[in-house]
Amino acid sequence: MLIEHQHPDNKSIMVAVLGAPNVGKSSMINYLTGMDLSIVTRLPQTTRNKFHCVFTIDKTEVILVDTPGLHKSNQEFNKRMNQQAREGVFGADLNLLMIDLSKEVLQQIVDFKENIRNNELGKTWLVFTKTDLISNIKSLPLDEIFEKAKEILGDLDRYLYISSKDGDNMHILTGAICDVAAPGPHMYNKNQASNKHTRFFVTEYVREQLFELLKDELPYQVAVTIDEYVDLRKEKNKIEGVHPTIVAQIAASIHVNRPSQRAIVIGSRGSMIKKVGMAARAKIENLVGGQINLNLHVKVSPKWFKNNFILEEIGLPRAVDSNRVWRQK
Repeated sequence: MLIEHQHPDNKSIMVAVLGAPNVGKSSMINYLTGMDLSIVTRLPQTTRNKFHCVFTIDKTEVILVDTPGLHKSNQEFNKRMNQQAREGVFGADLNLLMIDLSKEVLQQIVDFKENIRNNELGKTWLVFTKTDLISNIKSLPLDEIFEKAKEILGDLDRYLYISSKDGDNMHILTGAICDVAAPGPHMYNKNQASNKHTRFFVTEYVREQLFELLKDELPYQVAVTIDEYVDLRKEKNKIEGVHPTIVAQIAASIHVNRPSQRAIVIGSRGSMIKKVGMAARAKIENLVGGQINLNLHVKVSPKWFKNNFILEEIGLPRAVDSNRVWRQK
């Protein structure tokens, strides 16, 4: 539903943010929105779902579509993430293809072409990222690279180079996006920063801490689902025994594949799960604007990454090339 009583000079644009894992998509989105909407960790393939992140400059509404990193895999879980990334271009007015300058550039473009398959891209800009890792950006043959990229991908409108770490050229990027935005109504209210509910960000913030605190291999074997979310500011009958300053009662399950992984997530005498809960709680409280009760439960769900019920619950419906998976809660 469109917002009523809009300014006649309003403009809006939907921008799909695409690229390989760990290329800087989420970092750029957080920088532009000024919020930690997309979780960022040292590990690739942190983002699992596509979702909207919204900010407004003057009268221009910019809707960024964060997407998982496109990558090669025959695993069901990864196929569904790739499907989310490919669907990110649907309805987009502009695509930003992010390319990491600290890695082999043309290979990233070749890989993207292969992984995006035959999806029609439409208007696309090449955005070179992580310029803070390059000692002399002007020494790079970016014009030549851009021409070769056009040979691989077809029409590309332009290229830019940015750094989300030091803000290099971010103003140029936002200005260029606003310049090509078309006149039209805004889709989101001023206090809306995303199309996802708070429940989604709760699971993301818990998962972010699991990525940060656990061994490199284990976070990929972990999923987070919400068991209970009670907004006490909306509840007429407060939960008995809950302190009046608490604004939300939240319970979540951390799904692992094996009992040995459960022991790692819990830690000695609950030390690890306590660290995860404390760090996640701080971010959630900043999001909801008040204190919360957060109860985390670690559950062994064998092969959850092949369990259709859990995959759909975490926002990963079947992909076009999905395998046959079992469905059990």
